[in-house]
Amino acid sequence: MSPVFAFASLFPLIPIFGGLSYGGWWALAAMLSVTALVMTLDGLVHWVLPTADPDAEFPAGDALSVVIGLAQLILIPFAVMALSNGHLSGLASAATFYAAAMWIGQVGNSNAHELIHRAARPLRRLGVTLLISTLYGHHASAHTKVHHTWVATPNDPATARYGESYYRFVRRHWIGSFRAGHAAERTLLQKRYGDDWKRHDPYRVYVGGALFCMALALIFVGVLGLIWYVGLALATQAQFMLSDYVQHYGLTRSERAPGKYEPVSPAHSWDAPHWYSGAMMLNAPRHAAHHATPARPYPALDLPQDAPRLPHSLPIMAALAMSPTLWKRKMDHRVRKLNQPGAVA
Repeated sequence: MSPVFAFASLFPLIPIFGGLSYGGWWALAAMLSVTALVMTLDGLVHWVLPTADPDAEFPAGDALSVVIGLAQLILIPFAVMALSNGHLSGLASAATFYAAAMWIGQVGNSNAHELIHRAARPLRRLGVTLLISTLYGHHASAHTKVHHTWVATPNDPATARYGESYYRFVRRHWIGSFRAGHAAERTLLQKRYGDDWKRHDPYRVYVGGALFCMALALIFVGVLGLIWYVGLALATQAQFMLSDYVQHYGLTRSERAPGKYEPVSPAHSWDAPHWYSGAMMLNAPRHAAHHATPARPYPALDLPQDAPRLPHSLPIMAALAMSPTLWKRKMDHRVRKLNQPGAVA
């Protein structure tokens, strides 16, 4: 595994923890480490991360995922306490909140996504724990049992339709994924356990875990701590949904018979080849390869030549998606060129 993954994913933690502790220039450095630094290195260094052997073992990759996961579980309470105790100025609070949310949203989310696909139970459970820590536990079910089955079809709440703004997509995505994930779990559990399925329902863990985390914030840090915590969780959830929005916008699978769709192919995900943001997000921008082989570890994901490419890196495109006008100007003609269906009403 390339050490670039470790550096790109972990380096921002230094200024982020510094900013939360001391404010001042540390806070500015924290914000720049997840924005300007990423864009600069993506733009100045034209290099493609090498693809590891898909049949190889990746113990270092697992170790990095565990380190990132533990760092997230430390960062969240540390940030909530630091932002709540009043020792930071308003600007430093805003900068460090933004940096922490960006790191969890881009690095932590990518890592949790990686872990929920792992076969090893301890790693998979760590991934679920990380999702619960951002109050987004249902993603563990919705992503693996709904998104990967129905991606690029109307049955997938996590696929953005052509012409749909990010803000409309968010409203449909969150509640749609929650419900669809639970329905998928219920169907599977009823087949296995019959009427006793509710005892095994993972949504009890997702919802209970979220309430437990919020209770801890309230008990140990107070109402202000709970507000900061929920705000941080919502900011990271928004980035999960931004990634889904960008990486599948307007791409659809042909319906060959009622309810039967063509197989998922590289044509159904937008890829980004940028090296530094790719390393920071554990190759999450290599999304087409992930859908082709969901269990493949991130160092072995490649860039299929027939996958459509985003015009800029994933972080830049996520920022553009916040402006529907800029997004449509940049993306709609590309979708039309791929002969996708017309815009939604």
